[in-house]
Amino acid sequence: MNEVQAVRALIRPGGRAPMSWSDRYIALFGLAMAVAVLGRPVTSAVATMAGQADPSRLGAGVALIALAYAGLLALARTLGPVALPAADAAWLLLSPLPRRAVLGRSAAILLAISLLVGAGLGLALLAVLGAPDQLTPRLVTAVLLGVSAAVGGMAAAVLAQASPQWDSWLQGALVVLVIVAVLAAVLGSGPGRHLLVAVADAPVSLGAASVALCATVTALLVRRAWAALGRIHARTVLAASTRAGRVAAATVVLEFGALTWIAEDGHWRGRTLRSRPWPAPLSGALSWPMPRLPRPLSAPSALAWQDWRRLGRRPGRLAALLAATALPALAAQAAGGLSPVAMILTAGGALTAAVACTTGARRDGEDPSLARLFGVGARAALTARALLPMLLSAVWLTLALAGLAATGALPAGPWWLFGPLSAPALAAGALRMARRGFVDHSMPVIDTPMGSVPMGPLVWAMTGVDIAALGCAPALLAPAAGPSALGALVVAQALSGAAVLTVFLLRARRAGAGPARLG
Repeated sequence: MNEVQAVRALIRPGGRAPMSWSDRYIALFGLAMAVAVLGRPVTSAVATMAGQADPSRLGAGVALIALAYAGLLALARTLGPVALPAADAAWLLLSPLPRRAVLGRSAAILLAISLLVGAGLGLALLAVLGAPDQLTPRLVTAVLLGVSAAVGGMAAAVLAQASPQWDSWLQGALVVLVIVAVLAAVLGSGPGRHLLVAVADAPVSLGAASVALCATVTALLVRRAWAALGRIHARTVLAASTRAGRVAAATVVLEFGALTWIAEDGHWRGRTLRSRPWPAPLSGALSWPMPRLPRPLSAPSALAWQDWRRLGRRPGRLAALLAATALPALAAQAAGGLSPVAMILTAGGALTAAVACTTGARRDGEDPSLARLFGVGARAALTARALLPMLLSAVWLTLALAGLAATGALPAGPWWLFGPLSAPALAAGALRMARRGFVDHSMPVIDTPMGSVPMGPLVWAMTGVDIAALGCAPALLAPAAGPSALGALVVAQALSGAAVLTVFLLRARRAGAGPARLG
């Protein structure tokens, strides 16, 4: 028994009891049930991977896997990844106990997560590349390659948490993965498709050599990461533990809106921002050739200007949003046509682009002090704040639809028109999401054949999405209707988008609409 185990044994009588034989039996029984439930679907899915892969879908599939791997590494880097429970972070981390022993349990959890994620990546890689022969050896090779990549990536994230130099190297690796995804998508579109076909048809011996090389690199990274656990700064682990604790608390109590506040406040906390002069039309100064706006327009525009400045201060976030416009096209190309996944990515991405510009509206809903000081009503403030979500969602959806049309997922036609015409409805939905408040846990729980469904989180999740889907109904129905009804649906989309935004603004609450009054 080491020092950490002795301390845990000392404090255990006042806390959690040790695991008994019945606890171990329940854990093993639950694991066996999970294997029995998931065994047949996984076996059926693996059986469908046998055969030659479609050459036209190789590039998009490899690109999606590379982007998914990059996203997992970025998520691990953002969350820590090494974190501790609140009690261990408060009492054991700053104690004289060996830090590696204190963080050993967290490292074991990260290893288990990496193994599961790596197995999923391996199955996805086999689904993309196919198995023209020797299904079992290729399956084992793909799973081992995915596990090695996942474990090695997690070890690199741990090293990045312990060393700024490794953190810069990890950021460089993320850039390389994005470049690899772009190259795979370009090669899969035609010029170098034969290279991807050659990789898919490579012999098993070459795959085994790749696994051996990747496993060797992973072992070296894991060894260095284990040694670096004792050198991780306490403030780094405390910050990661605080983030993980807040995320866990928000997830347990189903307050998902708190997750965005955690990310937003964590980004701006401790940053020094340079002050810049306001544009002349908003500041009230005369500057030719830009005229001064009248008071009814300048006050709401000045209130909404913070959203524009916030977006301009985060160019990386804006670049990531614009780069994500290629995801629907990649998903459609990987599926061999316009699939439900591509449709969900298109609609969800457009709404996400609109939601990314509604932080100011969300703060006004929780604390309308700034709007009151400006003397701006709720309707005027929402009207001014709707311009940026409309613009960004229109650009995002236009580029996404253009990509789908360029890859042949959509038939010939002016599909890009649905981008600017759907923007008003998307802006209305985003603003409604920003003003929805907290989850109402007092709502009833409905029993369904699939289990109990709490209505509070469901209503919270659908608030804003409902009017966005209603306003974008013609655009959502257009792919199923076909090119013959495209003109009528474009006109219907123009009317429905404008109508939804107009009704939303007219029904805006007037609470706190007037200027602040004393007494």
